[in-house]
Order: sequence, then C-alpha cells, then structure tokens
Amino acid sequence: MRVLVVYESMFGNTAAIAGAISAGLKIETHATVELFEVGRAPLQIDSAVDLVVIGGPTHAFGMSRPETREAASEVSAPLVSPGPGIREWITTVTAPAGMTFAVFCTKVRGPLPGSAAKSAARELTERGWRQVAAPMTFHVHGKLGPLVDGEERRATGWGQTIAAACQAEMTSGRRS
Repeated sequence: MRVLVVYESMFGNTAAIAGAISAGLKIETHATVELFEVGRAPLQIDSAVDLVVIGGPTHAFGMSRPETREAASEVSAPLVSPGPGIREWITTVTAPAGMTFAVFCTKVRGPLPGSAAKSAARELTERGWRQVAAPMTFHVHGKLGPLVDGEERRATGWGQTIAAACQAEMTSGRRS
C-alpha cells in the first residue's frame, strides 16, 4: 500500500501529529508512507497511491486562509508552513477519480466551533474523492501549543485505524 500524508503546520503541532499518523500507517500495513509539508507536496497524485491523508490547523472555524496565516506569522516566526496551505493545495491537486482520503486537524482544546478537517472533507468529497474514515481532531493547549498529553499516541492509533480501513476496502475490491 502506498500512502501520502500532506500537512500544513504553523507552530509544529500539526507536523508532529502528521508524523505520528505516518508511524501508525506503517505499523498497521507496512505501507510505503511519504510525508510532505504542503508546500512540498505533489500537485498530481498518480494511480499507484492508495490513500492520501491531509491535515492542517483549524483557523477561524475552518482551513487556514492567507489572512489567518499572516496573523499566525505575527505571533511566532518562522512558520513550519510559510506558503499556501491545504485549502490551496486541495483546489489545485489532481488525482485519479475516487481517490481515497482521510483528513485530520489540530485545534485549540475547548468548546470552539469549526474544523479544518470537516471543511477539507467537504471540499475533497465535492471533487469526487472518497473518504475512508471520519475527520479526526487532535487538540493543542492554546494557540501555540503544545499538544495535549496523549494526542501523538492517539494519532498513531488513528493512523493504524485508517490503514486497516483502506486495506479492507482494497481487499474487498471496492477500490480498483
């Protein structure tokens, strides 16, 4: 199984979660996993890719925008992802019809509305991609973090879960 993990990260928390998810994907299926910061991610996904996992921080109730990334850069520099984010990547990437995906986000812990993962899932579904697992949220303490205790371990477990779901789908023949 070949998997791409594409992430956007401001202060390093989402990058840490992406790394933990990648580790979980490898544990479950011994998959070939390629981890990309969104600015270095391919803009064309070939048919040899079985799953694309995409994640980013929740900004202003959804995926980041140029304005919210600018505001983040004023809080702490340099940013892990200084250029375009997953919003822009999703609108420009091309992939085979029915590409399988899973999405995640990081978000400040608390009763705040919105989710970058849910926004990304809507966009990808509208583009004809096929979701293999419900969007997942991982929590940070405050805007800069750090991650809430146990979130990296939970991300590794989620990586295992989505790898197994994708593998089962491939075995059952639902994905050609």
